[in-house]
Amino acid sequence: MVDSLKQVKSFPDFVRREIGSSLYDAQCGEKPHNAKPFKGIGGGVFEIVTRFDSDTYRTVYALQIGNSIYVLHAFQKKSPKGIKTAQKDVDLIKKRYKQAVEKSKEKKQ
Repeated sequence: MVDSLKQVKSFPDFVRREIGSSLYDAQCGEKPHNAKPFKGIGGGVFEIVTRFDSDTYRTVYALQIGNSIYVLHAFQKKSPKGIKTAQKDVDLIKKRYKQAVEKSKEKKQ
């Protein structure tokens, strides 16, 4: 998901390193220390939460789609509703999850 990579590249260096390290851990079959299940999408979808200064950055990835890890969305948390993820972000994650599942099916054929 090209937009996710572009977003991560715009994050501060510390945040990028944390996300990169966490995704590497996931690729190696380990659970990153800063990852938790992202509910409401499907099994195998996780959220990396990184705090830097007074900001929170989130990276949502899908682990159990074929042999690949798909970064579905990366964003700086700015929800006006406390810890809840904004609906527009949830909708985008759901859309990209469906796209990743389809892409995985195409690779199998």
